[in-house]
Amino acid sequence: MAMGKEIMGGSMIERSSFVSTTKVFLNHGKNNMLLVKHLEKRRAVVPLRKVVKGPVVAAVSEDLVKSVPVVSVPAKKAEKFKVRAVVTVRNKNKQDFKDKFVKHLDSLTDKIGRNIVLQLVSTEIDPKTKAPRKSNDAALKDWSKKSNLKAERVNYTAEFLLDSNFGVPGAITVSNNHQMEFFLETITIEGFAFGPVHFPCNSWVQSRKDHPEKRIFFSNKPYLPNETPRGLRSLREKELRDIRGDGTGVRKLSDRVYDFDVYNDLGNPDKAIDLARPTLGGEKIPYPRRCRTGRLPTDTDMHAESRVENPLPTYVPRDEQFEELKQDTVSAGRLNAVLHNLIPSLKASISANNHEFKGFLDIDNLYSAGVLLELGLKDELVKQLPLPKVVSNIQESNRGITKFDTPKILSKDKFAWLRDDEFARQAIAGINPVCIERLTVFPPVSKLDPEIYGPQESALKEEHILGDLNGMTVQQALEENKLFILDHHDAYLPFLERINALDGRKAYATRTIFFLTSLGTLKPIAIELSLPPSGPSSCSKRVVRPAVDATTNWLWQLAKAHVSSNDAGVHQLVNHWLRTHACLEPFILATHRQMSAMHPIFKLLDPHMRYTMEINAVARQKLVNGDGVIESCFTPGQYAMEISAAAYKSSWRFDMESLPADLIRRGMAVPDPTQPHGLKLLLEDYPYATDGLQIWSAIENWVRTYVNHYYPNSSLICNDKELQAWYYESVNVGHGDLSQKSWWPTLDNADNLVSVLTTLVWLASAQHAALNFGQYPYGGYVPSRPPLMRRLIPEENEPEYAIFLADPQKYYLSAMPSVLQATKYMAMVDNLSTHSPDEEYLGERQQSSVWTSDTEIIDAFYKFSAELRRIEEEIDRKNLDTNLRNRCGAGVLPYELLAPTSGPGVTCRGIPNSVSI
Repeated sequence: MAMGKEIMGGSMIERSSFVSTTKVFLNHGKNNMLLVKHLEKRRAVVPLRKVVKGPVVAAVSEDLVKSVPVVSVPAKKAEKFKVRAVVTVRNKNKQDFKDKFVKHLDSLTDKIGRNIVLQLVSTEIDPKTKAPRKSNDAALKDWSKKSNLKAERVNYTAEFLLDSNFGVPGAITVSNNHQMEFFLETITIEGFAFGPVHFPCNSWVQSRKDHPEKRIFFSNKPYLPNETPRGLRSLREKELRDIRGDGTGVRKLSDRVYDFDVYNDLGNPDKAIDLARPTLGGEKIPYPRRCRTGRLPTDTDMHAESRVENPLPTYVPRDEQFEELKQDTVSAGRLNAVLHNLIPSLKASISANNHEFKGFLDIDNLYSAGVLLELGLKDELVKQLPLPKVVSNIQESNRGITKFDTPKILSKDKFAWLRDDEFARQAIAGINPVCIERLTVFPPVSKLDPEIYGPQESALKEEHILGDLNGMTVQQALEENKLFILDHHDAYLPFLERINALDGRKAYATRTIFFLTSLGTLKPIAIELSLPPSGPSSCSKRVVRPAVDATTNWLWQLAKAHVSSNDAGVHQLVNHWLRTHACLEPFILATHRQMSAMHPIFKLLDPHMRYTMEINAVARQKLVNGDGVIESCFTPGQYAMEISAAAYKSSWRFDMESLPADLIRRGMAVPDPTQPHGLKLLLEDYPYATDGLQIWSAIENWVRTYVNHYYPNSSLICNDKELQAWYYESVNVGHGDLSQKSWWPTLDNADNLVSVLTTLVWLASAQHAALNFGQYPYGGYVPSRPPLMRRLIPEENEPEYAIFLADPQKYYLSAMPSVLQATKYMAMVDNLSTHSPDEEYLGERQQSSVWTSDTEIIDAFYKFSAELRRIEEEIDRKNLDTNLRNRCGAGVLPYELLAPTSGPGVTCRGIPNSVSI
C-alpha cells in the first residue's frame, strides 16, 4: 500500500504547493505500469502512447522522456488515490442589491447540496465502457464560508478519488448549481506524481437553470485535431458545437454563441425616417460581417435589426464582454459623461447647438475653464440646468467631465500645429501615418469613372510646384523619390454632392504634394481642392500654394484645415475602424466557431481577440450608428459608413495588410533582401515605418517559431481540419463579399500560415495602437486637426470673400466645428486614447507561465517579450537623436505610439495585445 501511495502521489494530497520531485507510474496496455526514473531538476510528462500524450507543464522538456526505460510489472488491482483541485474564482467588485441577495441565497443552498460540481475526464478511453474515463463528481468546498470574502480572487478546493489506471486528466467539466454566474479563472489539479495539471479557464460559468449543459474546460496541453487523445475527441467536438451559432434564435446576454450577420443595425428607422441607414454587407454594399445578435427587425423595415440603445448592453458572447475594471474605465470616460449627461441637458436648456468659438482663447478655455463656461453658462444658470451633481460642481472643484487635459500637441510648442513642417511631419509620425504615398506620376490621376465624376486629370501643373524643387525638374524629383502625396481625392469625391448638401457640412476632395528636403523632412508645396463638376463653386478644382502674404497665409491655413479634415475622416472610417476593428471581427468569430480552445493556433491568437467584439458592439451602438458621434463630429455625416464601405470594396486587400506589403504598395519602400527587414525605406526617417518594421519582425519571428513547432511539414497544415475550416469561414463567410478575389493567400504551407497569422497579430496590436492611442494627444486641439469643416474657402468673386478679408480669424473659426461638436469629438478621442488599468500589452499574457504546457513555446514567448523590451529601448534612443528631425527637435513630439509598454490613461504610447478600445 505504501508503494501504491508513492506511485499515485498519495503523499502529496495534503500539500498546497506544486510537486517538487517526480516518480511516474503510468498505465501501459491493460496490465502493465511504466516505471520512470526519478527526476530532480525538472518534471517531465511521459506520453502514454504515440497518439495519446500526457500534459506537459511549463517548466518541463518533453525530450527527457526519450531515455525512459519500459519495465514490465505484474498485473495488479487498481489502487485508489486522491487528487485535489485548486479552483481560482474572481470575485465581482461591485454588486447591486439583487446580486447580493442571490449570492447570499447561493451560500445557503450550497450547504444543502446545490453547489459547484467538478468532474475530471481522462485522455484515455475505458476499455470496458469504450467511453472516456471519468472521475467521481466532486463539489467545491467552503463556498458558503468564503462567500463574503472581499478578496479579488478566492481559491476553493475539491477532492477526487481516482483509480491508479485513470491516466492523465485532459478535461474537466463544471456544473454551476447556484443561481448566479461566476468567473472561473484557473483550475490546478495537484496530487499526480508527474506534477500539477493546469486548466486556464478565464470564463463565466452560468447557472444550470439558464444553461443546463456542463461547461467543458481543457488542460493547457495543445493538440492538433488529429492528435487529440481518444478520451477528449467527443468533448472537443461538443464544445465547438455548443458555441457555433446556426443563424437562428435571439441571443441572451449570458449566451456563448458566435455567429455572423451583416451591419443592418446602424440605423433606427422606427425613431425617425432620417435615421434609416443602408445595410452594409452583401452584394449591393460589400462589408465584413459582425457578430449576430438575433434581435427582431424594426417595425418600419423588416431588413433592419431593431436597436438596443446605450446604456443598455448589446449582445456579444459572455466571455467577450468587458471585465469590471475595463467596464469601469469605459463607463467613467469623458465620452460617456458628455454624451449622456451634458449634451442632452444643454440642448434642452439653451440654443447652443451652433455656438461658435469667437477666438482661439475660447478654445484654450476648454482646457482651463471647461465647456460650460465657454458656452457662457454662469453659476446661476448652471445650477438651473438638470445636470448631474458632478457637473454642477465643476466650478467649485475646478475639474470635471467638461474640462479637458491639454493635448500633447500643445505641450511643447503651442503654435507648432500652424507650421508647415509639423503639418507634413504628422503625415509620417502622427495619428494617420499610413496614407502618404510616393508620387510616381505627375500630375496625379484619378481612378474614378470620368463619365460620372468628370475628368481624371488633376488641376496640378508643373508651375505649381517647380519653384519648390530645389532646382530640379519635376521628372528629376520623381526619379529621385523626392515627391510624395496625401491623396484623398477618390475617397471623397463620390460623396461630396451629398455631404455638401448637409446643413453645416462643407468639404473638398483633397490632394497634397510634399517635397523631401535634404534634411529628411517633408515640406508641403501644393494643395489641390476638388468639388464635383456640379458643385456650388464656379470652378470644380483649384490649387492653393504656400503663403506669400497675409491673405494667402489665411487661405493656406484653411486649405490645410480641409486636408486635415479629409485625413481625419479617412483615418477614422477606413484605417482605424475598417482595417483594424471591422475587418478583424470575422476572423475572431471564425476562431471561436472552428478552432477548439486546445488548438495551438487558438492559443496563439487568444490574447489578440480580447475585448474586440465588445468594443465593436459599443461602436455600433454609439459611435458609427446613425446620429452617433462619428456622424455628428466628422464632415461626411450620415454618409460616413458608406465611405468606409466604399474603401472596403475598392482598396482593402488582406494580402496588403502586412506592414512590408503596405509600405511597398504605397511606394514608401522597395524590396531589398540585403536589408534587415527585406525592404529599403525611401524615406529613411519615417518613424511609423522604422519602429513598425522592428515590431513586425519581432511578431513574425515569434509566429514562425510557433508555427514551425507545431507544423514541421506542410501536410500537417493542409490536413488540419479545424485550421482549414477557420480560414475558409473567415474568408468565405466573414469576408464573403470579397471571397472571390484572387489575392487571398492559400493556407497550404508554413510561410503562408506565418504570413496570415503575423498580419492578424500585427493588425490587432501594433497597427491599431499606432492609429488609436494618439488621437487625443494629436487631435485633442481641434484647429490642428479638425474632424469637420463647415465652410468652403471663398473665391475672390464670391460675396463671402469680403467677409473673409474683413475678419479672417473669425471666418477660420466659423469653418471649424461648433463648441458642442468640438466637445463631443474631444470627449470621444480622449476616451479612445485611454489605456485601461487591466490592459495587456504585446509580450504579456494571462497566466504567463502556464497558458500552454509546451516549454519550448514558453521559452520562445519569453524571448519575444525580451526582444520587445529591446526595441522599446531603441525607440527611446531614437527619440533623443537630433539627426532624426521627424521625431526629435525643438517642440517636436517624440514618436512613441509603437513603444510597447504604457501605464494607464492617455499616454500616447503602448501596444495592447488586441483592439480593446
